[in-house]
Amino acid sequence: MLDAGMNRPSRNGAEILHDPRLNKITAFSEDEREQLGLLGLVPEGFDTEEQQVERVRHHLAQKDTPLSKYIYLTALLDNNETLFFRVLMSDPAAFMPLVYTPTVGEACQRFGHILRRPRGLYVSSKRRGKIREILRNWPETDVRIIVVTDGERILGLGDLGANGMGIPIGKLALYTSCAGVPPEVTLPIVLDVGTNNQELLDDPLYLGLRQPRLRGAEYDDLIEEFVTAVQEVFPLCCVQFEDFANQNAIPLLTRYRDRICCFNDDIQGTAAIAVAGIFGALRIKGTRMADEKFLFLGAGSAGTGIADLLVKTMMQEGLPEDEARRRCWFVDSKGLVVASRTGLADFKLPYAHDHPPVPDFLSAIEALRPTAIIGVSTIAKAFNRDVIRAMARLNERPIIFPYSNPTSRSECSAEEAYGWSDGNAIFASGSPFPPYTLNGRTLMPGQGNNVYIFPAVGMAVYATEARRVTDEMFIVAARAVAEQVTEAHLQSGLIYPPMAEILGTSLHVAKRVASHIFDAGLAGFDRPDHVDELIERSVYLPRYRSLI
Repeated sequence: MLDAGMNRPSRNGAEILHDPRLNKITAFSEDEREQLGLLGLVPEGFDTEEQQVERVRHHLAQKDTPLSKYIYLTALLDNNETLFFRVLMSDPAAFMPLVYTPTVGEACQRFGHILRRPRGLYVSSKRRGKIREILRNWPETDVRIIVVTDGERILGLGDLGANGMGIPIGKLALYTSCAGVPPEVTLPIVLDVGTNNQELLDDPLYLGLRQPRLRGAEYDDLIEEFVTAVQEVFPLCCVQFEDFANQNAIPLLTRYRDRICCFNDDIQGTAAIAVAGIFGALRIKGTRMADEKFLFLGAGSAGTGIADLLVKTMMQEGLPEDEARRRCWFVDSKGLVVASRTGLADFKLPYAHDHPPVPDFLSAIEALRPTAIIGVSTIAKAFNRDVIRAMARLNERPIIFPYSNPTSRSECSAEEAYGWSDGNAIFASGSPFPPYTLNGRTLMPGQGNNVYIFPAVGMAVYATEARRVTDEMFIVAARAVAEQVTEAHLQSGLIYPPMAEILGTSLHVAKRVASHIFDAGLAGFDRPDHVDELIERSVYLPRYRSLI
């Protein structure tokens, strides 16, 4: 495994203290202080790395809100990268909600108000024709993972324009802390193409372009210039498209997935974690995936992406494609998606089955009698008492997956799902919820967080120099996550591995995906004798190294 740090720097002490990859704050050794010109620039006291982590915890305990803790941790990342990742990896279950969802949603809404120091690259439509130049302004030359957004559909919060930069920054922090992808090979990017959010346009502290969103051919040309420039400047890079609106997300993935190494986490990552959760639920129920009927609330890219991967998984298990698709149904703002409806988006058509129109979600449950409901609607409390009770009446163990983020947009809470189903629901959500005790039994709600998937896939792609990312990789990842759920986990209602063990879980998934990459002939070099060792050697560990 790779330790953090660099060879002895040629800069003076003050410059070292301002470099987050070199700065150790109070952990410089006596010899480093003497030889690097640090005397007087740091306190005489010396902290071990463990003491520094405790100092950070002490500071965080004094912060009153998740947002204030987010701001503090962001400042730590800007000041001491090694310590930041050491803190995150010391207790991922505690710190991930602070650096990513749900806190990152509020951080993005107020991004211009809390910005201390820019991170990543801002590629605006104002700079068309100069995107290669912008990419070359980045100080690292071997970027392997880019997370890019245009800020139009940030979580369930909508169009946040350039404020969406918080999402790529947060996602890439998870690549490193959850799967060991070296931070120096990652790059967050926001495509600033304007915003249609009038509140932002009226905000004097908004930092993006003050213009309506770019659309049509001009937008497509900008994306093409960006993709082409990435291939030229960072030829081994994988691009993760993140939080694009449905009207762009699916066409972008369709256009580029067979041309460059790329994926869309909202579509494929969400799909994989849902499939992994279904695998866990099936073990509790003792059924097969082909025995289930899935009803989705929300028919956007996330929902159809989950359905597509479920269909491919059922086909791998021997079910014909038409039958597999008939196991997946959708309800959108106009009711049940059926074949007789006109004006349906192309991505909904495969799931527009022959059935009389049904006006709402509860009526669809009564008509279709699904065994699982999956919420990707961002409509808070849409899985109300009547919905949960109907599912519990129709199923001994109903599968209830409210996947919308952030917490404020979740279709229901764990307490509601368990309480209204008399503890019989098999539950997983997109946001974290605390354990729930019912009749003396403590139920552990699973969090269907994409963090189980995308960092591990990214590590596998990074380590193998994969040329493409395929849906099959995500099915492999889903199975690899599911196989780490023990019987003891299932007994408590947990259908995902514990978040506290995320690094080990991710490396297990990465090894499985890397092996598949070599089997599929998609790696950038010949298969080594030991793929597992290839992954282990690639992992970043946040440890200081001597600078002298």
